[in-house]
Amino acid sequence: MRVSNRSIFKKYAFLWITLILFSGSFIGQWYYGFSTGNTWQDNMRDTLENWQSEFLQLIWQVVALTYLWYIGSPQSKEEEERNQEMLEWIMKNIDRQKAEKFMQELEQKYPKK
Repeated sequence: MRVSNRSIFKKYAFLWITLILFSGSFIGQWYYGFSTGNTWQDNMRDTLENWQSEFLQLIWQVVALTYLWYIGSPQSKEEEERNQEMLEWIMKNIDRQKAEKFMQELEQKYPKK
């Protein structure tokens, strides 16, 4: 078992950057909202409108694309099959015997469904 020496900041860098950007935009929106005379309710409404339009749209795109990839849309299958053929061709042209042995080991370890 390998223990990682990376700090929590490096390990979760994407999370920290996202939180910093989110916090900055949230604080900026509220600051400029109050500086233009908006009330607490106006700022909350504006914030929720932004979240609805941006985050729900993004979630929909991620969920839909993940689902299409999971069910194996024709585009993802074609690319996967193409990559598999290229990899087999390269392996066989480097060392045919080792390639065939490797492919048999893979087939035993990960049988095709």
